[in-house]
Amino acid sequence: MSTNDIPCAITDGETILATVNIPASPERLYQALTTKEMETWWGEDGIYHVRNWRSDARAGSEWTLDVMLPDGTALPASGEFLLVDEPNKFVITRRYDWDAPILGRTVTTVTYLLDKTEHGTRVTVRHDGFKGYAQAAYEHADGWQRFLGWLRRYFVH
Repeated sequence: MSTNDIPCAITDGETILATVNIPASPERLYQALTTKEMETWWGEDGIYHVRNWRSDARAGSEWTLDVMLPDGTALPASGEFLLVDEPNKFVITRRYDWDAPILGRTVTTVTYLLDKTEHGTRVTVRHDGFKGYAQAAYEHADGWQRFLGWLRRYFVH
């Protein structure tokens, strides 16, 4: 295992960059990131799970999901696909559809890059839109690191 196989996320308080290498093709990862399949890997007991994913991953289409907390509370999130370049890149807007602490219902933008490598794919996530919300950026950086860890674990059983 190289250091690129360990999820890493950093932020300057306005933008988050997160990355990890995963031994799967960009096509396979694109599917895991844009279909209902994400409900099988996104989350962990005692933290949260994602449920009720809905979208058809086309530019201009909306997506929705619920973050399910261990106590059964559903926290809805949604957004729009802005750009889809399957399987290499997609860009979405993202917002919480509830009054999230610190960030509220602020709309942010997430770019997913899926770059083919010799042993699979380098997944890079860029999350923009945190100007004025540095604490939320740091919390989300931790979340992206967990997210990429769950995704990697799904492919490296």
